[in-house]
Amino acid sequence: EFLGAYGAAGNRTPNLDALAKESLWFANAFATGNRTVRGLEALSLSLPPTPGQSIVRRPNNDFLFSLGSVLEDKGYAVLFAYGGYGYFDNMNAFFEANDYRSIDRRNIPSQDIEFENIWGVADEHLFAHVLKEIDREKAAHPERPVFTHIMTTSNHRPYTYAPGRIDIPSGSGRDGAVKYTDYALGRLLEGARSRAWFKDTLFVITADHGASARGTSRIPVDKYRIPVFFYAPAHVAPRRVD
Repeated sequence: EFLGAYGAAGNRTPNLDALAKESLWFANAFATGNRTVRGLEALSLSLPPTPGQSIVRRPNNDFLFSLGSVLEDKGYAVLFAYGGYGYFDNMNAFFEANDYRSIDRRNIPSQDIEFENIWGVADEHLFAHVLKEIDREKAAHPERPVFTHIMTTSNHRPYTYAPGRIDIPSGSGRDGAVKYTDYALGRLLEGARSRAWFKDTLFVITADHGASARGTSRIPVDKYRIPVFFYAPAHVAPRRVD
C-alpha cells in the first residue's frame, strides 16, 4: 500500500524501495492477522493464528519451539528489542520465557533519546541502541553469532517523530510515519554497514500487518499483503519472487 517498489505513489519509502532491488524479495507474502501480536507469533513460532487471542498473550506460553530456542541451541545470543515498555501485550514475558533477552524503553539511556511519544522512543533511537547492544555482544564473545528481532514503534498514531528528519511534518498522518520509519531503517542499515559483523549478517525486513483490514464481511486479502526482504549483499543474490 505504501512502498514505491509495489507501484505506490508519493515517495514514502525511498530506503525500502532501494533495498528491494538489492534483496531477495518475496513480493507476494501475507500477514497472518491485523494486530502486531499476530505478527510476533508468526515470526517467532511459525504458527498460523489460533482462535481467540495470540499465543503471545496466553498463559502457559513458555518453553515453546521458537526461533529463539532454535538459534540459542545453535550458540546464538538471542535478543528481542522494542522501543516502548515490553509489558504491553505481554511481549517481554513471552520472549524471555522462550530464550530471548528482551530490550525495551527501560534499557535505553535518557541522554540517547531526542524524541519519544506514548508508544516509546523514536525508531532511530531504538535502532541506534540495538547496534550498540550487538557491538557489546560481539565484543564480549567475538565468535558468538547474534540474532536480534527488532520491532518498530513509530508507525502508530499519533504519528509523531523528531523534526527535521523527513519532508513531512510530524503528527500530520500515517504517510509521515511511514516515511519516518523508512528513514530510520535506512539509518539502521547505514550504521550496520560500518561494523565488521555486517558482511556476515542477514537482515530480514517485513511487516506485522497492513494499515487497515476492517469494514467488510469478507476478508480483504489484498489488505494483508506485506513485503519480505532478505538482505545480505555478500551472501544473497538480489531477486524478486512473486
